[in-house]
Amino acid sequence: VKLLLDKGADLEWKDYNTSWTPLLVAVENEHEGVVKLLLDKGGVSLESKNNEHGRTPLLWAARNGHEAVVKLLLDKGADLESKDI
Repeated sequence: VKLLLDKGADLEWKDYNTSWTPLLVAVENEHEGVVKLLLDKGGVSLESKNNEHGRTPLLWAARNGHEAVVKLLLDKGADLESKDI
């Protein structure tokens, strides 16, 4: 992931069918290190939502009990009041 980021990968790329971003995928799969890399790189939307459920990265992390990821997202300013669709 670091190599892709160093080469200028699009951090806000969205899957055509689901609107999943790299951050959403990393959060959903509890890849804490990848989440940290993406957040530290900057330029990722903490409020992006997928088409399937309309959940933000924070909502996905909280729903799945990924406490460390929740903390990372909150430390970067994720909105506690954000709602899913």
